[in-house]
Amino acid sequence: EMKFLQKMMKQRKDSYDIFKQQGREDLAEKEKEEMDVISRFLPEQMSEQEIKEAVLKIILETHATSPADMGKVMGVASKQMAGKADGKVISAVVKELLSNS
Repeated sequence: EMKFLQKMMKQRKDSYDIFKQQGREDLAEKEKEEMDVISRFLPEQMSEQEIKEAVLKIILETHATSPADMGKVMGVASKQMAGKADGKVISAVVKELLSNS
């Protein structure tokens, strides 16, 4: 159920971005309205700072030290933040933090 709503939200977001790029404000607005409705049924999304804090904790728990450990960290992070954060954002944060290690 949650994954279905997240998929719907992603589809609407992608459509919204495309319509905005093409200057179709009428269609973009329709997608935005649908995103607003869907978001009422999803848990509140974590901020980027909250994601960074959670990922740092996971890095410490898993003893990850380099980008080679990204899969290990992503496995735990994806489970812990399921439904609360976008996978692309989590991945970008993990990559950034492991690159700075």
